[in-house]
Amino acid sequence: MAFDLAATLTPGLAQRKQQQLYRTRKRVDSAQGVALQCDGRPLLSFCSNDYLGLANHPALVKAMHNGVERFGVGSGASHLICGHSHAHHALEEALAAFTQRPRALLFSSGYMANLGVVNALATRQQTIHTDRLNHASLIDAVRLSDATLRRYPHNDVEVLETRLNREDRSHPFIITDGLFSMDGDIAPLPQLVESANRHNALLMVDDAHGIGVLGKEGRGTIEHYGLDHGDVPILVGTLGKAFGTFGAFVAGSDELIETLIQKARTYIYTTALPPAIAHATLTSLELIKTEAWRREQLQTLVKQFRSGAQQLGLRLAPSTTPIQPLLIGDAGEAMRISQQLQQQGILISAIRPPTVPDNTARLRITFSANHSAQHIEQLLSALDSIIKHNAR
Repeated sequence: MAFDLAATLTPGLAQRKQQQLYRTRKRVDSAQGVALQCDGRPLLSFCSNDYLGLANHPALVKAMHNGVERFGVGSGASHLICGHSHAHHALEEALAAFTQRPRALLFSSGYMANLGVVNALATRQQTIHTDRLNHASLIDAVRLSDATLRRYPHNDVEVLETRLNREDRSHPFIITDGLFSMDGDIAPLPQLVESANRHNALLMVDDAHGIGVLGKEGRGTIEHYGLDHGDVPILVGTLGKAFGTFGAFVAGSDELIETLIQKARTYIYTTALPPAIAHATLTSLELIKTEAWRREQLQTLVKQFRSGAQQLGLRLAPSTTPIQPLLIGDAGEAMRISQQLQQQGILISAIRPPTVPDNTARLRITFSANHSAQHIEQLLSALDSIIKHNAR
């Protein structure tokens, strides 16, 4: 008798639905932007990672067309066979200069970059200390390595320091997000740098949500704190968020990049991302460097929203970034509010366990530089009416 896979999986799916943890996809029928055509209706979106509003920027669209005309669609092979194009190489050099590091290396996604770095560098003799709220890709990267995983409480450098003092293994590894994607807060990098220096530890920062957004020039969390390459030897960034395109990169020393080319399996054994995307990302990078008003607009929107939310008594996380979590607690209630917002023409995702800890379900509100003050007022008005209605 053949194994009945459907019968085995059905109870687990039913349990997820009962616990209000079932996930469904929305169908977007338009280009990305603050105004979406989603599931057949227009919605004002506050849930994209397109922080700078570049995903459908005319200059990027034109650059993408030019890239396709010049390089075609697919890359044809991995970087180490014949898939490494002029466009890839030019973008790596531009990203190295932008992050003020000797070299940069492109990966097909941030997930693959994190898995590639950790598994190329970590050894069985090492302990890797990671923030408890790090992105899933970082947790998976350590679990798939030969190293020992230790998770310290979120942004708690004191606990980390205590554990490092007890460390009996050589060269511990510290890994943290720069800007945390679900809480919107920023890692205490200066203190982490001090701890790493004291204990001869290697520090790696995944700045997926910080690159392009934080810092005067948009160089991310490291620039935000006035740190440099010597303080944080390994920097990971993604291109599918503030850059508005796709892919990821690792920036660091020449020796780091050469080691990843030799040993990072997620780089060696996968097809290179389409060269037209790399070509378009060069235009994106220029916009990030020259249009500082986009970061300034984000800060204006954040201040406006937080001021209005405080007047309404909304429970926000202590974030000063474009990620503004509205804390709900119960997963079912978070889903209901998300659905009620959608009925009023506003799209915000309910984030539930296991993405966030139990009893911390939330609406993850994110801003784009293309949002306006009027959009913020529309959001606050909708939240006010829903919360007042639910309180009756």
